[in-house]
Amino acid sequence: MRLTLDDDWAATVTDEPLRSPPRFDFPGQCVRIAEYADVTEWQQFLVQTFGSREWLWDAPDELRFDQADRELVGAGFRLPYEAANAEDSARVPATPPVHPGGLRADAVRDFRLEVTTELCRAPGDAVLTCLRDLDVLDEPLEARIGIAPDVALLVQHGTVVGWSLTDPARYLTTAFAAPDPAPPAPATRLLFTECLDMITTPLLDEVRDRVPAALERLRAIHQTLRDQREDRHRVDALLSLIAELVEDYADRPPRQKP
Repeated sequence: MRLTLDDDWAATVTDEPLRSPPRFDFPGQCVRIAEYADVTEWQQFLVQTFGSREWLWDAPDELRFDQADRELVGAGFRLPYEAANAEDSARVPATPPVHPGGLRADAVRDFRLEVTTELCRAPGDAVLTCLRDLDVLDEPLEARIGIAPDVALLVQHGTVVGWSLTDPARYLTTAFAAPDPAPPAPATRLLFTECLDMITTPLLDEVRDRVPAALERLRAIHQTLRDQREDRHRVDALLSLIAELVEDYADRPPRQKP
């Protein structure tokens, strides 16, 4: 199968998916699949690869390919803050099943992979599905290409129209750190859902508007995260972003209009 990623830029599906587990950088609100472990290694990785990448003020999703064999060697996806309603999320198709596979670029040249705009959340946030737009749900998917453990590209009419992450709570971390290999604690899964509510619409809009009930809920989640003793690696990843919201909206008085 050949996939279109950016107008006339295409890649062919191979039999070799990436082996690295995803890292769900919760404070950065992105999912990374790559071998680099710090900023220096990341910069070297960019020099040695080509594809779609962040550049100055432009922040598309990322697919990076090896210069020599044109094989996919890394990926990065940004989580939309616009959450689809429950009715639309329920329309995400269960088929076709995920087919593990990598990608081989047709040509050695850069392209731009647009970020997705809609976040569809399965019950219990067992799967996060990020779509180009909700029109994708009006027709069946052609394929799900599992480019890495629990990460799949969604294909419709030969074009990549989104991506999904299964069991996102398992991969919670910060920046370049590897996720905890142990399974998440049940309490962490519940907190993950509460935090995801807080950083997506419509609750995020209420926090930004300083609606009292939303701020009270934010403070309660913040305190619960601080108090939990188990699974601290994942909890600290959640706490990092929630603490920023508390500082920006719950602790600071609103600016006075002139």
